[in-house]
Amino acid sequence: MRLLALDVGERRCGIAVSDPCATVATPLAVIETALLLREGNRLRELIEGYEIGELVVGLPLTLAGEEGPQARHVRALTEKIVNAAGPVAGDLALHYIDERHSSSRAQAAAHQAGKSTRETRGKLDALAATLILQGYLDANR
Repeated sequence: MRLLALDVGERRCGIAVSDPCATVATPLAVIETALLLREGNRLRELIEGYEIGELVVGLPLTLAGEEGPQARHVRALTEKIVNAAGPVAGDLALHYIDERHSSSRAQAAAHQAGKSTRETRGKLDALAATLILQGYLDANR
């Protein structure tokens, strides 16, 4: 069973997918959040095409590990995105996990790979989703 991860942001949503054995996460896409909200078929097509069994969403907890206003906002956006995609998304198990520092880790990984900020612009969100999903997969083996 494959899992799909979302790194939900105000402007963009990074998306990553696992392999069928739920062992390795791979970056998949970056889609404008507004587009996912308007056109639920985008997420629905990914769920159906990759035969997704569960969704994992990064939740930006505070440094104290608590849910603050930003985490509540991400939960609300995620609910709207899932609802826009219809029952195929709404019926999936949804896991929220701590995503503190995933964006900075994604940027550090890109720089370590020799990628400039210009080269990675717009791709970091998918890499952050990959780190979120890989962390989830590793923790649940």
